[in-house]
Amino acid sequence: MRAAVDHSRPGLLDWLSSKRVAPYLFVAPVLIFALSLFLGPLSFAAYISFTDWDGVADPKWVGLKNYTYLIGRDRFFWTSIWNTLYFAAGSVILGVPSALIVAALIAQSRFQSFWRTVYWLPMVTNIVAVAYIWWYILNDTNGLLNRTLDLFGLPGPNWLTSTSMSMFSVILVASWMSLGQNILVFLSGLSGIDETYYEAARLDGANPWQVFRHVTIPLLRPTILFVLITSLINALSSFVLMMILTEGGPARSTTVTGLYLYDMAFTDLRLGRASAAAYILFAIIFVISLIQLRLLRRGGVEAH
Repeated sequence: MRAAVDHSRPGLLDWLSSKRVAPYLFVAPVLIFALSLFLGPLSFAAYISFTDWDGVADPKWVGLKNYTYLIGRDRFFWTSIWNTLYFAAGSVILGVPSALIVAALIAQSRFQSFWRTVYWLPMVTNIVAVAYIWWYILNDTNGLLNRTLDLFGLPGPNWLTSTSMSMFSVILVASWMSLGQNILVFLSGLSGIDETYYEAARLDGANPWQVFRHVTIPLLRPTILFVLITSLINALSSFVLMMILTEGGPARSTTVTGLYLYDMAFTDLRLGRASAAAYILFAIIFVISLIQLRLLRRGGVEAH
């Protein structure tokens, strides 16, 4: 005769599916990914930033020497910080409003799917390939843009070799590259705005500009906040465009911090100092993001 099964004691499957355990099982893959591929390298880089290490010999502990050298003695590091802030500000000021305007125009178009695809194409193209294409377009001597200007008898500027034009050229390319992603985010935000707000504004006699300014922008403020923060973070950590288009020149005018610490780590083999520079850049990005978030949230409350 079979023994009676005791259903009063929960089994392993019941315990795993309980409300106390199941949520942690669902987030476990993400936690494992974060611990192994994010927090692990981040912690190792923090340790390396306090050492003198060339990537081959054993790290030698030097304490705060790398940080004090970068902050107090390395003038090229502060030049790269200024270039980074300049590039980030230009990219955000040029790229975000342009994406918002284009998104608003596409939202009124009948061919939204077509324009979404057109503006998304640069985002699925490798950044190195895009940089080389723009290098061919902006090349000073035989670039496509200067050749076109020459056909009309117009002198072409030194887009990539002039200290006054090189950063502007890189900002232009970076803004063009980020346009597609920002447009899609803005289109998503625009689709969530109730049409009744627009109808009420039109009934009150508002013209298209007044509707855009007093209805669209206030209701789109959370989306604008998201795009501003993500665009700023991407710009502050960007360096591939400068590496290919200008190699940081001329006269270090486009040497951003990302490119500077990349050369420091893999050309000079000063991985400890490069890690310290990366953490200083991280602190700057964190502080700027907090200030930006606080200001825009305060503005959102006042506008509401």
